[in-house]
Amino acid sequence: MAAKTLLTVADYAALEEPAGLRYELNEGELIVARSADFFHNTKRDRINARMAVFLEKLDLGKVVSEMDVQLLGQTVRRADVAFFLAEKLKSVNLEAVPVLVAPDLVVEIVSKNDRADDLNLKVSQYLAAGVKAVWLVYPITRLAYRYLPGKLEPEVRSADAGHVFDEPELLPGFALSLKEILA
Repeated sequence: MAAKTLLTVADYAALEEPAGLRYELNEGELIVARSADFFHNTKRDRINARMAVFLEKLDLGKVVSEMDVQLLGQTVRRADVAFFLAEKLKSVNLEAVPVLVAPDLVVEIVSKNDRADDLNLKVSQYLAAGVKAVWLVYPITRLAYRYLPGKLEPEVRSADAGHVFDEPELLPGFALSLKEILA
C-alpha cells in the first residue's frame, strides 16, 4: 500500500484551484470537492448578507464566506459562512491565506454530496480549534443542527416549526428565520 503524501499549510496555500473545484486540508490530506451549486450559494449568501447588514451598525465583528482558515495542526477549512469577533481580528493578519485564527461562529450549508462522517469530523475540528458555535443547515430536511463546545448532542431547529438562526452571546439582537434562509 502506498503512503499518502501529506501537505503542510504552506503547501496548501501555494496550490491553484482549478475552476469548478475547491480544496480543504484535513490533517495534511488534501480534500478536493466540487464547487457548490446555485441553490447552496443563495442560502449561504442570504445568511452572510443579513449578518453583514446587522454588523454594519455595530462593532461586534465581521462576517465572510468561503475563506480559508487554519484550524489545529495541518488543517484548513473553508466555511460557507464565518463570523469573527472584532477583538480577535485586531491581532490577525487578514491578508494571510489561510487566516491563522479560527472563527467564532461557523455555518455550513449541507449539500447532497456531503457525508455524515465528514461533517462530524469538520464540526469536531472547528470546535477543537475554539469555534464557539457551529451550525449545519440541511436544506432538504429544512433542519439546522447547532453544535456547541462540550455538548455531545446538537440542538435541532426546524424551519417548518418557525425556529430561527441566532447566537445571542455572539450576535446579540440578531435573528434570522430558518424559513427565510431556506426559501
